[in-house]
Amino acid sequence: MKLLLPTLLIFCTSLYSQHTLSFKEGSDSPKATIDQVAWMTGHWKGEAFGGITEEIWSPPLGGSMMFSFKHVADGKVTFYELGHIKETENTLLLQLKHFNGDLTGWEEKENTVDFKLVKLEDNKIYFDGFTMERISEKEVNIYVVIGHKDGTEEEVKFNYKKQ
Repeated sequence: MKLLLPTLLIFCTSLYSQHTLSFKEGSDSPKATIDQVAWMTGHWKGEAFGGITEEIWSPPLGGSMMFSFKHVADGKVTFYELGHIKETENTLLLQLKHFNGDLTGWEEKENTVDFKLVKLEDNKIYFDGFTMERISEKEVNIYVVIGHKDGTEEEVKFNYKKQ
């Protein structure tokens, strides 16, 4: 019993700190429209990976919201992401592509990194391994599961303030 309580406490704490969800293959994404995530519109800045991060989200138009992401460390752009959330089949899909600082792509030109919608709440949108959370009109958190070369994964938090 003495060993069970600390193990259970660690397990429950790790569940509580997890902010992302996984899409279960064979299930369906919930119905959603782009207007339900319009609160992401704007120019956002934060810090991560030893540098400054910036995201710019356009307002909904044509069934999508496009975004750009930039990471700057030591005064230089280390990488970009370009992408969108789009309406498709009565739900939402987040798609993106990565680029080095010189705009050479990480993915093949026909490929995107896709995140299926898992769950939608008033102030949170859960994609597969990618969560957006509205804290206030001027602050959001984004949680992303990042895979490492050794096969491990970690959830990374990006805190942004509206500019």
